[in-house]
Amino acid sequence: MAHVTLLNIAIMHSDFSSALKHATEGTQVAQESGAAVWRRAFLANMARVLYLLGRFDEAADYYEQGSSALPSTGDNGAATLGGLAELRLTQGRLAECKDLLDRIELSIREPKDRVAHAHRHTILVRSQLLAREGDLAGALSCVDNAIESAAASGDQLLGVMAQLTKAELLCGAVGPFELAGSLDGLVTFLTYYPDLHAHYERVLACALATDGDAYAARTHFDRAKRIYDSLGHVPGLLELDRRWTLATSRVPSPAASPAAAPTAADPAARARSAVQAAGALLLSAGRPDLLAREIVELLAATSCVSGAAAISRDAAGHETTLVVSGTPPSAAPAAKRLAVGVSGDHTIDVVVTPKLDVESIATLNAVTLMLATIHDLECARAEREERLTLWPIDDVPLEGVGQAVVAGQMRELMSFARRIAITNVSVLITGESGTGKEILARAIHAFSRRAQKPFVPFNCTAVPRELLESQLFGYRRGSFTGADRDNPGLIRTARDGTLFLDEVGELGLDLQPKLLRFLESGEISPLGETSPLTVDVRIIAATNANLEQSVKDGRFREDLFYRLNVIPLRIAPLRERRDEIPGLVNYFVGRAAQEFDKGQVRLAEETMEYLLLYPWPGNVRQLNNELRRMIALAKRDTVLTPPHLSDVIRRDRSTAARALNGSEIAVPLHDKLGPTLSTIERAMIKAALHEHHGKVDAAAHALGISRKGLYLKRQRLGL
Repeated sequence: MAHVTLLNIAIMHSDFSSALKHATEGTQVAQESGAAVWRRAFLANMARVLYLLGRFDEAADYYEQGSSALPSTGDNGAATLGGLAELRLTQGRLAECKDLLDRIELSIREPKDRVAHAHRHTILVRSQLLAREGDLAGALSCVDNAIESAAASGDQLLGVMAQLTKAELLCGAVGPFELAGSLDGLVTFLTYYPDLHAHYERVLACALATDGDAYAARTHFDRAKRIYDSLGHVPGLLELDRRWTLATSRVPSPAASPAAAPTAADPAARARSAVQAAGALLLSAGRPDLLAREIVELLAATSCVSGAAAISRDAAGHETTLVVSGTPPSAAPAAKRLAVGVSGDHTIDVVVTPKLDVESIATLNAVTLMLATIHDLECARAEREERLTLWPIDDVPLEGVGQAVVAGQMRELMSFARRIAITNVSVLITGESGTGKEILARAIHAFSRRAQKPFVPFNCTAVPRELLESQLFGYRRGSFTGADRDNPGLIRTARDGTLFLDEVGELGLDLQPKLLRFLESGEISPLGETSPLTVDVRIIAATNANLEQSVKDGRFREDLFYRLNVIPLRIAPLRERRDEIPGLVNYFVGRAAQEFDKGQVRLAEETMEYLLLYPWPGNVRQLNNELRRMIALAKRDTVLTPPHLSDVIRRDRSTAARALNGSEIAVPLHDKLGPTLSTIERAMIKAALHEHHGKVDAAAHALGISRKGLYLKRQRLGL
């Protein structure tokens, strides 16, 4: 399985040497394991790699072996036949290709079979066959089917391949404007698939050749050829030559034919070519061999060097010249070497012989700067991917959560809420007043299958206790004095949706059994109704009280508590989530400034420090109200300084002076990160060792690290 994955990645990246290695090793392992399914998969993949390398007869043999290893009329069998059909098409054996595609068509028994991977990808082979046979309308119809199938299955790669194929088929049949529209938006995918980049350049070359733009056509043709050559993509080279011959044959005048490389172009054309060359450098960033070839071509086109060569050097120091332009730099004493990158176990460099005039030196420096920038981008991409591999970030989609600020512990809760939302179990949210319990409840509703149904919030302390039953369960007209109309109640109002019961601990003991019955059976008995009604509603309850203590005190039924507390979620107070405060502050300030038309209001750094250190007994609600008050009283486009804060927050500034042997420390926000982290680590380690009387194991456990980790930290910090 590992070899299959690595093999597929190598094929997608057009790294055919690595693909051949994994195909060979994987075939051997599959043979030894005796797993016929895996053996067939590797035989077919081996055939695919050999086909791409131009070893057509060997590829056909492997396709035949794969087909006979474990015959199948399903997706795997269709994939083998489809690969062989593509091979025969490349060889020009159109009758055999058609026969193979017809066999695939006969294997389709149900409409859903057509969206299987192998079937939808063979549609493109069918379109190319029809084009070869002169049926352009049929070929375009097939491509449109492939585009629809790609959209239905979410196969973005197939969609891009189909778009390029369609553009290629339309060369000469439509105007440049219509053709350009079909190529719009494809460049994003070219970075990841070098063969698609070559196909893209091939389409441009043929389209421009058909349009009579000899200079631009030759530029794109040469770039496509360089990419195919570098990849060793033989079918691509053959198709490039075939398409190029077809395109140039459409040019009416031999003098206008771009078959020979043009020698001149207007300044605008050369400028466009330079921009496209820079774009090609960026697209080749992940492949040093391709990048080196593009750099050599760019240096040759600008005539800023006497000679340039792309060199590949293996681990033993043996060098191979990939491409050379002008005088070979190896013979020049003043040769300069530009490091391009590492490809496998080979180091790729570009060696140049600079010209000594000012303009040439400036141009070479610009190319060197572009190469350095590409290196920086690649390093950043590699670091990002490594970081995601080590610490995967499971971003929580926030649709339906409103404009809530989600970070830190709240993000973890939102992630958990997303997982439980698809279930229908009861949820009990606990936390101090103002921490965001309703926001979390709304998130659970938004992530659930009930998202399009009502979300009904109700605070159990908002109405007198004697009216709670009628508010929740409803009543019929005339069921009591003053009931002059039917009232469906909150539960029926939330039918098929979610009912959020805030402060559920305030329900009276007389009402709790009725709520328990509804939770267990889904039935309610509105006042005045002769028979119970069944209602599908999900209950999410919340409280800032200690329900367990209320159960012990006899103020809350134990069975109802356990029925509500199927999934408990606790929202920590804001003083335990200080990392979320900057995000909340920025959001609340921006919203209030817009609401009160105060322009661009900002917070001074010292003001933010006050807000970070204040304990916020009223939590997020208090923070929001404090910021709204400050902005309402502030002038337009002002900077909020500590005097704008409430007296109670300014008086609490003494928190910042807590000693290091206390339970908290404060650090200046403008200090350097490294020394600040060291200060925090040193203080926490000292506190842990002091609290556990110097016992290293206990201190390490309290800090959440290993004994060795604590030892290394103490050694680094000099403790």
